[in-house]
Amino acid sequence: MLREARAPARASSESGSAVAEFVMVASLLTVLTLGVMQLALALHVRNTVLDAAAEGARYASLADSSLAEGAARTRDLIQTAVGPDYARGVTASYGSEAGFPSVQMRVVTRLPLLGLFGIDRGLEVEGHAARETAE
Repeated sequence: MLREARAPARASSESGSAVAEFVMVASLLTVLTLGVMQLALALHVRNTVLDAAAEGARYASLADSSLAEGAARTRDLIQTAVGPDYARGVTASYGSEAGFPSVQMRVVTRLPLLGLFGIDRGLEVEGHAARETAE
């Protein structure tokens, strides 16, 4: 005679726990993934704006170029790569870097925290380039 195998009493009290565990783990992994993606987006915006500021400073440092042309070049690069909302706070000035005359391009823009929305004026970067002279 074969006896029917009975499930232990504990197993019946844990029914449905796999679904609850899956939901908890999946939501935790989703939040973690979205956080990493947001960090990557913020770093992408920062690096793009920093590169645009450096390129604008190099452009303005040329002997036949001006600060206004360098600032316009910086705005153009930022608008193309990230969007026009990020290209509003661009300023250019002459200064000194390591004892040499230089051009400084400063960009103050939004720091993205939720998608592309975030803290206004939360990100500030500067690009520098040695100034050329026609002498």
